[in-house]
Amino acid sequence: MVKYTAYNLVRAVSQLPRNTNYNYVNPRTSGLIHIENVELPAGPIQIRRWNPAKGESRVGARTESISSEMIWRVANAVHPGEPINLDRILGASYNTRSVLEALMALTPEFYFCYPGRIMDIDGHSSIEHGHKHLIWLPDEPHEPGVLTEKKVPNMAISEIPIQSVTYDALVLPADMTVGGDMDIEVLRRHTQIQIALYLIGQQLGYRTWIAQNDKGILYRDRPLIEQPGIISSLSSENIISAFPGAEPAARFIDCIWFEEHRFMPAVMEVEHTTGVTSGLTRMKGLQDAMPAVSTRYVIVAPDDDREKVVAEANRPQFRSLNARYFSYSSVEELYYICTHRDLHGVTQEFLDCYMETCVR
Repeated sequence: MVKYTAYNLVRAVSQLPRNTNYNYVNPRTSGLIHIENVELPAGPIQIRRWNPAKGESRVGARTESISSEMIWRVANAVHPGEPINLDRILGASYNTRSVLEALMALTPEFYFCYPGRIMDIDGHSSIEHGHKHLIWLPDEPHEPGVLTEKKVPNMAISEIPIQSVTYDALVLPADMTVGGDMDIEVLRRHTQIQIALYLIGQQLGYRTWIAQNDKGILYRDRPLIEQPGIISSLSSENIISAFPGAEPAARFIDCIWFEEHRFMPAVMEVEHTTGVTSGLTRMKGLQDAMPAVSTRYVIVAPDDDREKVVAEANRPQFRSLNARYFSYSSVEELYYICTHRDLHGVTQEFLDCYMETCVR
């Protein structure tokens, strides 16, 4: 699975010629863009824009910033061969949407295109002329710095509403800690992802172990330990009890899925600003305690931590884990599907569509 990130986007923009004034993708937008500065690895990007038709010039234009947050939001929506509409992704949140769109289209792997738009009105469907989109084609690069259209005559888009993931109320114990000092909102986000993993596992037919020190969390007005499908004791799992030393090694791992007391589909550490190394170390301890068991060792982390996860997972002491990266956006995509659709009959390989292998 190829994953596009803000690092890819910012690096590509940084390689565009700086001694050039660029046009917008929409030819009706009269104005010019100049790249002032690009901060690696993930932005921000500083630009100036002005309209010569109004007597404006670069000298008099103020420097504006395209934030890392905006860049990540767009990068997370990029998938190979799938058109994206920045106005739809960003809504009215950012006034530099058209600038970022132009900068992306100027990089070699992005084209602009006009896929058809499927209209469903009163039971009748038709394909209308579509809106402007960008499309990522990493295997078909064009000349950098040139806006290039990709003809997509047989492609049409049905614009379903963007869905949001909603978490039910949870209450954190006053003495709860995860990997050292964290403020309450970071702890809450860490716990929301644990809950999402638990509910995904439940929908896929797995029982879930949640780290021993997190069992006091109140979810839906009940302690997590009392939720259906939550394992109260690792000693009751045959696959754990068969290996001396496995239970203490697994006790503080954030989330483990079990199937039929004999299989472990995934061992997962949620690393939200706590550092990837600690999670990999805990999982390595479990692997050493039960080396004969095949499972997925997974780091679950924010999308902008991808490069850090990959780098740490490739360190010599962790390579045997063949670790996978499960981004927050992928967790929440799968969580949404699991909580809004009656998934059943899927294989373990289904999980691999959402988890990226880190070790090359």
